[in-house]
Amino acid sequence: MRKINVRDFRLATRTTSREINRQIVLNLVREHQPISRADLARRMNIGRGRVTSLVNELLEDGSVLEGDTVDAPRGRKPKMLYVRTGDRLVVAIDVRFSRTYVMLSDFAGTQIALETFKTELDPGRLTEELASRVQRLLATYGDAGRCEGVGLVVPGMVDQKTGRVLNAPQLGWLDVALRDPLAAATGLPVFMENAPIACALAQMWMGQRGGDATSDFAYVSVFDGVGAGVVVNGQIVRGAGHTAGEFGHIPLYPDGPRCLCGARGCLEAHTSNLATLARYFGVELSAPGTRPMLAESGVTVPELITRARTGDAPARSALEDTGRYLGLGLAMIVNALNPARIFVGGEITGAWDLIEPHVRAEIAERALTRTAAQTPIIPDLTTSNPRLRGATALVAAPVFAAPQVA
Repeated sequence: MRKINVRDFRLATRTTSREINRQIVLNLVREHQPISRADLARRMNIGRGRVTSLVNELLEDGSVLEGDTVDAPRGRKPKMLYVRTGDRLVVAIDVRFSRTYVMLSDFAGTQIALETFKTELDPGRLTEELASRVQRLLATYGDAGRCEGVGLVVPGMVDQKTGRVLNAPQLGWLDVALRDPLAAATGLPVFMENAPIACALAQMWMGQRGGDATSDFAYVSVFDGVGAGVVVNGQIVRGAGHTAGEFGHIPLYPDGPRCLCGARGCLEAHTSNLATLARYFGVELSAPGTRPMLAESGVTVPELITRARTGDAPARSALEDTGRYLGLGLAMIVNALNPARIFVGGEITGAWDLIEPHVRAEIAERALTRTAAQTPIIPDLTTSNPRLRGATALVAAPVFAAPQVA
């Protein structure tokens, strides 16, 4: 049960139950579209008149559209209902250490256009570049009046109240204002989130037919940085200071390689894309010049996977070591949180058949119960663009979320 916060609450009103029912109808349409009013009434176990009234409100505010009339075995031919998505636009932005991706999509996450450029590490110049590209995308492919917002994903801890990036070791940022300057430059509302939480939101909201995620899961994001988006009872866990889920900076070995956060032996220092590549080249991740050297090499984790599959023994060894370290990290999550399932995203999933045995072996050795050792670990392939889908979800999901009543 959820305790009511008597210092921060919202009273239930006569309209509250109707608002909840309207959201239930909207989500049923989203999940089962195309769907008729009669089918909605059956699924909700209420009268056709009540459903019609709720649907009319959704039609009036533009959340739902009527489609074609279809044949019925008896009675009037029903008009099928759909969630309105195609003409509602979102700009999704994924900022990474090496490159930044800007995608224009509709509300369902369907890509309309995609641009990418080398990340500008100065926040002011990055904001200018992003604003320019957002405006150009909308002018070329869409209409700014149909854009409902910008979803911005960054590799760092985000304060949702202030819109500031509290700490982004990959970018070298501490307490950086990004959300509000970008909103001012684009004239659009901006919703900002850290990468692992955005990926978790994508799993919750942007999957086909609502996705198959449960209400209790963890999404472990393995890119240039490593972190976890944790969902409990259908809600993101943020923590008192908006820094929950930073499993990437829990140390595996106190005397391990130095992480970009400054500590030694972090999970991120063993499993990130940069850590895997540094292991392959036999260099220290935090040593001066390592990151430029890795960038200039042109070798990426997908390229490393290709080399491993074509007989490059050091490449395979580097990937398998990443699998072992990742298994150690996942075992901590299994024991600490006991999620119903764990999703893993990032380029490393392209080598899942090579690393899964090592991941599973480490979890089996450290899980405290047999059931915990069998926690489903599901790779979320990068072809699904989880971070960009998560950026889209930042704008689209609130439309479908349950209303807050207390």
